[in-house]
Amino acid sequence: MYRIKINGNKPLSGNIRISGSKNSAVALIPAAVLCDEEVTIANVPDISDIDALDEILNYLNAKVERKDDIIKVDSSKIENKLIPKKIVTKLRASYYFMGALLSKYKRVEMYFPGGCSIGARPINLHLKGFEAMGATVTENDNLFTITADKLTGAKINLDFASVGATINLMLAAVKADGTTIISNAAKEPHIVNVATFLNNMGAKITGAGTSEIKIIGVKYLHSCFHEVVPDYIETGTYMILASLIGKDLTISNIIPEHVEALISKLEDVGIPMEIDIDSIKISRPEKLKSTSIKTQVYPGFPTDLQQPFATLLTQCKGRSIINETIWENRFLNLKELNKMGATTDLLTNQKAVIIGPTKLIGKKVNATDLRGGASLVLAGLIAEGNTIIDNADYVLRGYEGIVDKLTKVGADISLEEVK
Repeated sequence: MYRIKINGNKPLSGNIRISGSKNSAVALIPAAVLCDEEVTIANVPDISDIDALDEILNYLNAKVERKDDIIKVDSSKIENKLIPKKIVTKLRASYYFMGALLSKYKRVEMYFPGGCSIGARPINLHLKGFEAMGATVTENDNLFTITADKLTGAKINLDFASVGATINLMLAAVKADGTTIISNAAKEPHIVNVATFLNNMGAKITGAGTSEIKIIGVKYLHSCFHEVVPDYIETGTYMILASLIGKDLTISNIIPEHVEALISKLEDVGIPMEIDIDSIKISRPEKLKSTSIKTQVYPGFPTDLQQPFATLLTQCKGRSIINETIWENRFLNLKELNKMGATTDLLTNQKAVIIGPTKLIGKKVNATDLRGGASLVLAGLIAEGNTIIDNADYVLRGYEGIVDKLTKVGADISLEEVK
C-alpha cells in the first residue's frame, strides 16, 4: 500500500507530457489475445492496471515482453482457462477478456471483475450482447460461464452508450460469423483506438466513434504495430491542476479535440488558455467564477473528470452544482475535501453543491477511488501545509509517473510505501 505526501501551495510551471491512455491500453491488451500472431503496442502507460493485465496474460500462457513503453504479446499458444479470482478482481477492465476469449475460443469462464467502488457497474449489457450473438450465459456465485457452439453476427442496441459493453461486444464480434451492428455505441476516443488496433490486425470494423459500429467477422488476425492514443483524462486532470496553481504550465502530447467539453467549462470559469496543435498552456487567473457541470457520455463532460473538477470548484467564487449522471457513487471525495476546508454538500446521491472560494488546509485524507484520489492530489497541491493521501494505490492505477511529473514542474510531493 502507498501514500502520497504533499507540501502544498507551490506554483507549478514547466511542461507535463501526457502518457498513453489508461482506458485505451487496458482494452488493447486483452484485445491482443485475439491475434493469431504477435502484436506490438507502443506508448503503453506504466501503471498498476497494466501490471495486472500482464499477470493475466502470463497466467494464460501468452508470451509477453515489456520494455519501456512497449509491450509485445504473442497469444499463439495461449491456454483458455479460468483466471484466478484474486487477479481478475484487481481491475474492472479484466472483463475485456470475456469478449476476447469468447470470440477466439467460443467459451470463457471468468469471475465478476473488480475496480473502483463508484457504483453498481453491472455487466448486463455485455451479457445480453453475447446472448444476442448466440452465447449461453450462466452465473454461479459471481463466476460467469459463457459458451457458444458458434457466434453469429447480430443487431445489438445498447440501452445505454456503455464504453465497456461497446468494446467487449466489438471484441466478441471480430471472429463471429457474419455481420454485427452495435447501435447506441459509445464514442470515446479509446473505442476508436481499439477499433483501429483490430483493423490493423485484419478485422473489418467501421463506424467506431459514431453511434453505430459495424463489424464483419473474420477468421484470422495477423501481427501489427499499434500506438496507444494520449490519455485525455490525464490531460484533463493536469489542465484542471494548471487552472488551480499553474504559472505558464504546459500540458503536451495531447489531442485538444478530446477535451473540448472541459475546455468549454474552463472558459466558463475564466481560465486563459493557449491551445496549440498538441499542447496547451495555462496559468491560474486572479479570480475563478463558479459554474455547473453535468457528466455525460462522450463528447459530453467526462465522468472521470468530475471529481478533479470538484477541487477546482472549491476555489471558484459562488455556488456551483455538479450533476453526476453516469455513476451513482462518485462523490466520496467530497467528504475528504471538506476535511481540508471545502464547503460541499450532497443534494442527492448524484447531485452536489460546492460553495467557494474556500482556503484548503493540508490534512490526512483517504483516496476512495482512482479519480477521487486525483481530486485529493490536486487539493493537496493548492492547500496550505502538509497533506497525506492514504490508499494512493488507487491513483497509481491511472496516472503514470505522477510524482515524478509533478516534481519536475515544482511540486513538493513524494510517494511512500506503507508496510
